[in-house]
Amino acid sequence: MASAISLYEDLINAADERTRMRLIAEALDRLEHRSVPDGVATSQQVADAEARSTANLRETELRLQKEIEQVRADLRTEIEQVRADLRTEIEHVRADLQTQIAQAKADMLKWGAGLFVLQGTAIVGALAAILGG
Repeated sequence: MASAISLYEDLINAADERTRMRLIAEALDRLEHRSVPDGVATSQQVADAEARSTANLRETELRLQKEIEQVRADLRTEIEQVRADLRTEIEHVRADLQTQIAQAKADMLKWGAGLFVLQGTAIVGALAAILGG
């Protein structure tokens, strides 16, 4: 604050306009070049930090986009592998089912033929008993 009062007094006591302008220019120059307290950034430091942050953000975005594309590619590969595994498993189940169905048909034919022979024998025996008896 003392420097502001000192500047004011110098401006009041200045002999002419040219001297006043020089005093103002010197004061502005001192103001621009004075040391900044710790923890306070200059506008250039803020601009530099902002530029670095923007660059870092862009790098992060690009890295994340690459990672997302890699995850998508991996996911597509895994999905195709699961589909192939499912197709194989479905074919195995289908083959097993066809085998079981064929076996069931054969069993039914054996039992059907056996029952047909047994029924025929029973009919012939019944007829023999009725007619012969």
